[in-house]
Amino acid sequence: MTISLPTADGGLRPPSCRFARPGLLLWLLCWLLLPAAVHAAHGISLDGQLKYPADFNRFAYTSPNPTPGGTLTLHALGTFDKMNPYTLKGSPPDMLGGLLFETITLQAMDEPFAQYGLLAKDIQVAPDGLSVTYQLHPNARFSDGTPVTADDLAFSFHILKSDKAHPLYQSYWQDVRAAVVLDAHRIRFEFVQKNRELPLITGEMPVLSQKFFTKQPFDKEDLTIPIGSGPYVVESFDPGKTITYRRNPDYWGRDLPVRRGLFNFERIVIKYFKDPVVALEGFKAGEFDFIFENNSKQWARDYVGDKFDQGRIIKESLPHQQGAGMQGYVFNLRRPVFQDKRVRQALTLALDFEWSNENLFYNQYRRSDSYFSNSELAARGKPSPAELALLEPLRAQLDPAVFEAVEPPPSTAPPGSLRDNLKKASALLKEAGWQVGSDGLLVDRSGQPFKIEMLLQSPAFERVMTPYAANLKKLGVELNYRTVDLSLYQRRMDTFDYDMIVNTFPQSQSPGNEQRDMWYSASANVNGSRNAIGLKDPAVDALVDALIYADTREKLITACHALDRVLLAGHYVVPNWHLNYHRVAYWSQLQHPEQRPLYYSPDAWLMTWWIRDAATPPPPVTQKAKP
Repeated sequence: MTISLPTADGGLRPPSCRFARPGLLLWLLCWLLLPAAVHAAHGISLDGQLKYPADFNRFAYTSPNPTPGGTLTLHALGTFDKMNPYTLKGSPPDMLGGLLFETITLQAMDEPFAQYGLLAKDIQVAPDGLSVTYQLHPNARFSDGTPVTADDLAFSFHILKSDKAHPLYQSYWQDVRAAVVLDAHRIRFEFVQKNRELPLITGEMPVLSQKFFTKQPFDKEDLTIPIGSGPYVVESFDPGKTITYRRNPDYWGRDLPVRRGLFNFERIVIKYFKDPVVALEGFKAGEFDFIFENNSKQWARDYVGDKFDQGRIIKESLPHQQGAGMQGYVFNLRRPVFQDKRVRQALTLALDFEWSNENLFYNQYRRSDSYFSNSELAARGKPSPAELALLEPLRAQLDPAVFEAVEPPPSTAPPGSLRDNLKKASALLKEAGWQVGSDGLLVDRSGQPFKIEMLLQSPAFERVMTPYAANLKKLGVELNYRTVDLSLYQRRMDTFDYDMIVNTFPQSQSPGNEQRDMWYSASANVNGSRNAIGLKDPAVDALVDALIYADTREKLITACHALDRVLLAGHYVVPNWHLNYHRVAYWSQLQHPEQRPLYYSPDAWLMTWWIRDAATPPPPVTQKAKP
């Protein structure tokens, strides 16, 4: 599961292998099984129809003849202080999980409803759907030369579900009852109950070396270089400043179809920067090769100059078909000031998206209007009969608005106006018991002023907060915003130590078990969970269960619509905005395959790129991407 950082001006950053917390691959979910089990030797899918046959050579979004070698230099923000990406405390180096540790199966980036074997040579789902058996490649090896065995998979399952690992794994694999070792290369995962996702999400488990993590305590926070089965090893590092990965010359999986055309760089170097503005200047000066831009102002104004005009640096907007989920200013319900829904609704009315999009974002963004934005999972209009079948038994616990047509986020587009929105907000605050004090600030019945803090992880957010804070000031609400370094930001996120944050709730093409970590009552008080809101609602719990245990695509969509309605009616976030394309720039020595995947982060697709041969002339100057 990616812990996606909000972008520098509020746009959604998609799941990324570089900015990842534990369980990166867990968010890359597929739609898996019909009521009758479907399985194939090399992959599993919804209907048994896989895009890639058993004898496929490579994924279509990779190149048949990339040029191996050279060094790819990237950047990251913040620092790192540990070498285990699967524990709660501390920060691991970027890309460590994706380059050193492999999973049992792998999702193709151009096929949302299927996965293929990586460490697994064969995948067999039981006819009753209550277990899945994996047969490992007999030649699979860790980087120290020891074989990957079923015992390593069982060890990985038990340690990741223990209290030594990040708590998200316990909720994610809640319905996986046991890992049974059948022989050296076969393991069976048994399930508590039938759940269409379980054969998939067990396959997403990162496999750890039992030998290494028996000698090196799993939860020890230090910089001991770990052993993995992946295509790279850690060659060197300067703590918190830079890390170098070197391609493992003895990598066992080099010729697998799911690996051909990938990981072409001999070395990958990551340099750490404290400030994104300084990082951009470093990129333009040639300090690193590739950048994924998340600031609309910089994208519109700073990616210009001779190097761009001459084609030495390429600027591209890359379309994708991913759902956008929800990004917003999140109210922490653990704070008493946000317990009243009218207060949350009033603070939502104070955001003028149309003004910000025109004056700050160069009209690059679309407004997010759903927790499943930019997908068929978003609720629209009034509830359908199928949705009502889920909602009616919960009616006594739900806001009446759930049963009406979904309302779009407040707008200032004519005939609307900010003035009208603020008048409505003021009335709501008055109804909630807030009165104007002698200094112009709102005070509650005990005389406490309405003061809140927005916790930020980048100073680039501050220009976005300024107009919002000004609008709140007109209501008598004092919003202070504070930028902290990434390590402190993550610690405060993990312990829910904030009033408000800018947060993302990313969604896959087929949501499932990961929803527990975001909305379940049981996750609200678990440090490190994705329940940033602090939501504790039995009705939401019931709808999450309906989503997880849906056994057809139609039932899943219905459950998502119903859950979306309830979350929107609660006004738990001030909805932000999203893009339907990725903004990237890179130096022209980098070359990528002609065909792009459909569902991807730029960082993931970057692993299919290579460095252009020095004898190859540079490409002609291309038309600049639209802002």
